[in-house]
Amino acid sequence: MRRVSRIAVAGVATAALAITVSACGSSSTSSKGGGESKGIGLAYDVGGKGDQSFNDAAYAGLQKAEKEFGVSGRDIEPQDGESDADKVQRLETLAKQGYNPIIGVGYSYAPAVKEVAAKYPKVTFGIVDDDTIKAKNVADMVFHEEQSSYLAGVTAARTTKKNHIGFIGGVDIPLIHKFEAGFVQGAQSVNPKIKIEKQYLTETAQEGGFSSPDKGENAANGQIDAGADVVYHAAGLSGQGVIKAAAEHKVWAIGVDSDQYEQSALAKYKDSILTSALKNVEGAVYNLAKSVIKDKKPLTGEIRGSLDNGGVGLADTNPTFQGDADLQAALKKAEDGIKSGSIQVKTS
Repeated sequence: MRRVSRIAVAGVATAALAITVSACGSSSTSSKGGGESKGIGLAYDVGGKGDQSFNDAAYAGLQKAEKEFGVSGRDIEPQDGESDADKVQRLETLAKQGYNPIIGVGYSYAPAVKEVAAKYPKVTFGIVDDDTIKAKNVADMVFHEEQSSYLAGVTAARTTKKNHIGFIGGVDIPLIHKFEAGFVQGAQSVNPKIKIEKQYLTETAQEGGFSSPDKGENAANGQIDAGADVVYHAAGLSGQGVIKAAAEHKVWAIGVDSDQYEQSALAKYKDSILTSALKNVEGAVYNLAKSVIKDKKPLTGEIRGSLDNGGVGLADTNPTFQGDADLQAALKKAEDGIKSGSIQVKTS
C-alpha cells in the first residue's frame, strides 16, 4: 500500500494547496517599476544548500520551476552570524535584479521579508515556516508539522523493541516544539508508558542547532546509550549526525522534511532510515513560482500544508517500512483520525 509519500506532494499539493490560499490579482511584474520576472530568487536558511533536508527541498522546488517554466533562478547561501540587515540587503538585491517571486527559506527571514515586501509591492515574496506577515504581496508558507510527527511517533512506538525511543530537536523554539508534541502524542497513542528521550541541541539557531552534525551525533549517541532504539530528529543539517549515529549503533532513525532514505549524501546510512516526516517545501516553492510566472495570479496569505492536502506525510521508500502490514494499518487508522478530526494533534 502506498502512503502519503515522498514529495508526491509536489504534484498533489500543486493543486490541493491552492485551496487553502488567497490569491492576489496583480500581475507578475517585478519591482516598483514593473517589468517581467527574471526568475525565482531563493535565500536559504541556516545550514544552506546541501543539508539533505529543509533547504534542499526548497532548492528542488526552484529547479522544478526553472525546468517547467523556462526561467532562471538564483539561490543565495546564508552567512555565519548574519543580521536581519544582511537578510534585508540580500532580498533587496534579488528584487532590484528582477527576480519574482523571492522566497526566504525559514522563519528567521520574517523581519526582512516584511521590510522588503513593503518597498517592492509589485514583487511577490514568500516565507517558509512563518505566518506573521500580513501583506498583499506575501505568501506565508507553513505546515502542520505536528501531523506528520504524530505518524512518526506511531511508527517509532510500533517499531521499537525496547519501548524506548528518542526525539532530537535542532533549536528550542515553538516551531520545533510542534514536531516534539506530535511525535510524543503519536507514540503514546500506541503505548502510554513508552519511554521517550527528548533533547534540543541549542537555544538559538546562531549556536548551530540546525547546522552542526557533530552536535546531532553526540545527542543521538547519548539517547542510544540510554536505551533508545528509534530516534526521530527535527534538526536540519544536524540530523545527518543523528542518522550517522543510528547507523553505527544499528538502530532506527526517522528523518525529517525530505525523504532522507533517498538522499545521496546519506546513502551509506540509508538502511537505518526507517522513514521521514515530510514537509512539502518543494511543492510550496514550486506552487508560488507557478502562480507568479505562469498563472499571473500570485498566491498570497497563509498557505498551510496538511495531511488533507498532501503538504505533510511520511516517506515510504524504505521497503522494511512499506512492507510492515501491521504498521501500515495503524498509520492508516491514525491518518484517517487526524483528517476526520477525531484525533486532535497537539502543537506544544
